[in-house]
Amino acid sequence: MTENPIPLPMISRSELRQLVSTQLQMLLEQGNLQGAKQVLVPVQPVDIAEAIEGLPEAMQVIAFRLLSKDEAIEVYEYLDSSVQQALIEEFKRQDVIDIVDKMSPDDRARLLDELPAKVVRRLLEQLSPKERQATALLLGYEAGTAGRIMTPEYISLKETLTVSETLERIRSLAKVTETIYYLYVTDALRSLKGIVSLRDLVTAQPDQTLGDIMARDVVFVHTDTDQEEVARLIQRYDFLAVPVVDREQRLVGIVTVDDVFDILEEETTKDIYALGGGVQSGGDNYFQTNLLTVARKRVVWLFVLLLTNTVTGTIIRSQEALLQQVVTLAAFIPLLVGTGGNVGAQSSTVVIRGLNTEEIRDLGALQVVGREALAGLLLGSILGSVATVWAYWLQGNLMVALAVGISLIAIALLASTAGSVLPFLFRSLGLDPALMSAPFITTAVDVLGVLIYFNIARVILRL
Repeated sequence: MTENPIPLPMISRSELRQLVSTQLQMLLEQGNLQGAKQVLVPVQPVDIAEAIEGLPEAMQVIAFRLLSKDEAIEVYEYLDSSVQQALIEEFKRQDVIDIVDKMSPDDRARLLDELPAKVVRRLLEQLSPKERQATALLLGYEAGTAGRIMTPEYISLKETLTVSETLERIRSLAKVTETIYYLYVTDALRSLKGIVSLRDLVTAQPDQTLGDIMARDVVFVHTDTDQEEVARLIQRYDFLAVPVVDREQRLVGIVTVDDVFDILEEETTKDIYALGGGVQSGGDNYFQTNLLTVARKRVVWLFVLLLTNTVTGTIIRSQEALLQQVVTLAAFIPLLVGTGGNVGAQSSTVVIRGLNTEEIRDLGALQVVGREALAGLLLGSILGSVATVWAYWLQGNLMVALAVGISLIAIALLASTAGSVLPFLFRSLGLDPALMSAPFITTAVDVLGVLIYFNIARVILRL
């Protein structure tokens, strides 16, 4: 008699994953392998992968071995690369080959990118000739391009086929292709001639040919197209997949929408790391990267900021005579440069985001910079008015309060302008705006902000 799966309550997906992970660990600690196996029966592969990732390392292999071969192949594709590598080291060679050989080519290429070269060579040697050729094709393209992330598993047909013949062909190929929602029409040289959606196919007459119903104006990308551009294209047209052609316009693969999610997450993570101190993840999990590597990546810009602070300190020392006459001026330096840095960071963040999403493509650099400069002037006026009142209340000196307020307006204008100009400048120089902007904005605001403050104070105080 077959045991029934353990029923799971109707709860949210996040609560379900937490529940599965907790139950799985408890049963494995008790040595109840059959119970643990039953817990996983009604769970989706992606949720099983997350539950396994949440287990102690020693239990991950045990939990994974509870899955059937078909389940294991699907779950393995969703696992984090670090867990995939750990499982490879624990498995017997044939276990590994069976799983890796059945993975989709794009997921397999992504896995092999993360593994040591020695392990990659061993795995490639053991793959079936067909899968080895498919994997070698993808690995031959440059990282970060459409060719590297595409899958060669698609349905390619001739335009002379009728709708009924095509449906029969789909039935025979559906299990070995990435997607059946788009069918690609090619000629004898594999040149892309058109595309037919599954919707168009099922609503057409059985005796119509693909040439009669296919769309000939096909949106496609080349193998060397940057993966971010591919993601934007799929997002722009709401595609489920986009065809990839080589230099001779031959169809060589497709990039599917699930790959786009991975790309967007990867690129967003890279930009956030870059904004957070000039760190680029390089495809690795930042929190699993060697600390020495992390320190080496972060220390460069920290040195830049250290030198900047030295310059700022030199400027302050050069104004000793002014500070001796009006000591209270020194109290507001951190407020001014700190506020300026925050305004600049906000401007650079929105401009970098606009560059990445192409939201500001039609506006042009001058219009964007002008808009941010006006925003900085408005913000500076609001903050400067508040700062003037606050400084007068703290110190009781109206002239000092006015110097603080006017300086804050000027610094906010400077910071917002620099924050919007620098991303455009670095992009035109072929540099990453997210990586370069933050340290330079801090530098500009620290040095120029202090100079602006002291010069305005001299004019107002007539010193």
